[in-house]
Amino acid sequence: MPQRTPPRPICGHCDGFPTVAITTGAHTPAGERRTITADCPACHGTGHTLPATRTHARIGA
Repeated sequence: MPQRTPPRPICGHCDGFPTVAITTGAHTPAGERRTITADCPACHGTGHTLPATRTHARIGA
């Protein structure tokens, strides 16, 4: 039976659209617009966030 992994939460900063193309205003020799790509700084271009990690230790364990 295949193992199913739960879906990772979508990044709240980019809402799942992690990479965007931004026009610079300049044109290439062929007449196309020059673009640069920018990744979401929170998820680093993945569109998902990692689940919160536990930062405290259990007492008595």
